[in-house]
Amino acid sequence: MIIGLTGGNGSGKTQIAEYLKSRGFEYFSLSDEIRQEIRSRGLEITRDMLIRVGNELRERFGPGALAERILKNLELGGNYVVDSIRNPSEVDVLRRRKDFVLLAVVADPEVRFERSRKRGREQAAQTLEQFIEEERRELESDNPASQQLELTRKKADLVVTNNGTLEDLHRHLDQVLPPLMSRFDRPGWDEYFMSIAKVVATRSNCMKRKVAAIIVKDRRVISTGYNGTPRGARNCNEGGCPRCNAMVASGTALDECLCSHGEENAITQAAYYGIRLKGATLYTTFAPCLLCTKMIINSGIVEVVYNQDYPLNGTALSLLKECGVIVRRHKV
Repeated sequence: MIIGLTGGNGSGKTQIAEYLKSRGFEYFSLSDEIRQEIRSRGLEITRDMLIRVGNELRERFGPGALAERILKNLELGGNYVVDSIRNPSEVDVLRRRKDFVLLAVVADPEVRFERSRKRGREQAAQTLEQFIEEERRELESDNPASQQLELTRKKADLVVTNNGTLEDLHRHLDQVLPPLMSRFDRPGWDEYFMSIAKVVATRSNCMKRKVAAIIVKDRRVISTGYNGTPRGARNCNEGGCPRCNAMVASGTALDECLCSHGEENAITQAAYYGIRLKGATLYTTFAPCLLCTKMIINSGIVEVVYNQDYPLNGTALSLLKECGVIVRRHKV
C-alpha cells in the first residue's frame, strides 16, 4: 500500500516515515523532488527556497506535478511511504491508486517549534512568533499551485496527534496502522484472469490486432494462447501473413489470413500437451469468432468470458448459448 504523510513543520512526519521504513516501506518525499530541482539550479536549500521552487513547479506543470513524479516510481504490490504532501491536488493524483491512504500528523505549535529548532534544518525559525508566521503562509492560499496544508489535511483518512514522546507515537502507530493497512482491494477472479489475458495479448505478433485467451479450471490457468502465425512459420509482423501485412479493410479477405486466433491457440496448445478442457472457463480479450466458437463447444469448455465485443460474432454468441455454454462480458 501507499501511506501518504501531510502535516506542519515539526509535526512528526519524519518519525512516522522512519517507523514505516523499519517495517519494510520504501520512502519517497515530495520535498526531496524540490531539493533535487534546487540543487540542479546551483541554489542554496532554505525553507523559503523550498516553498518558492515548489510553488513554481506546481505553477508550471500543474498543482499535482510533484506527486506525478513520485507516482511513476510506485509499483503495484509494494509498500511505500510518501512524505511532505502539501497540496490537495497531490492527494488527488496519489488517490488514482486504490491502495493509497493519507495520514495527517498534527501537534501543538509550541511542540513543533521546539522540535524544528532542535533539528536545525534549512535555516529554521529561531522564535515561536517567526515559526508561526512562516507556517501561516503554508496553511492556506488563493493560488491552487501553492502549498495548502489546511485543505490537504481535510483530505486525510486518519489524523495522528503527536504531542508526546517518540515511544508514545510508536505505541499509537502500532494500534492504528494495522486496521488501516488491512483496507486494501483485491481483484475479483474475473478481473484477475482477464488481466492475465491482456498481458498474454502483448506477446501477439499479429499486425492487425493483439488478442489472447487463457483457459482456467479450478481457478488455475491451464493453457494460454495469443493470435499469430502457426508454429514454425514466420511471425506476422515479420511478413508471415500477407493478408495482415497488406492492411486490408477489416472483415475482408479473412479466408486468406494465416494467423491463428488466441482462443484457437489456447485450445490447440492444451491438445498439444494433453490437457483436458472439459468443464473449463475461457477468458478472451475479444469475443470469439464462429470458428473459435465451434472449437470451444467441441472441446468441452462450459463458460466464455470476454472483454470486448467482436463486430462479426452475432452468430457465434447465439451458437454458444444454444449449446449451453455460459457467455459473460467482463470489461477490464
